[in-house]
Amino acid sequence: MATMTDLEKLGALLPHWMEHNAEHGAEFRTWANRARDAGRVAAAAEIDQAAAALDRANEALRAALRDLDGSAMKGG
Repeated sequence: MATMTDLEKLGALLPHWMEHNAEHGAEFRTWANRARDAGRVAAAAEIDQAAAALDRANEALRAALRDLDGSAMKGG
């Protein structure tokens, strides 16, 4: 059985983390809308900010994955 290197493992984890963040972001936005519908506009805005933070985290993770993929193409 072949053992994955840390970089190979990271290459597998990054897409998983991005998907997980996207799922949470969608759920956050659903609940922000529910809070907004209930008249809790300030709470909804905070939840929206949390969803946006996950979007920014995914941008950084996507950049890391591109860097890893580019490094793999260059041989390390």
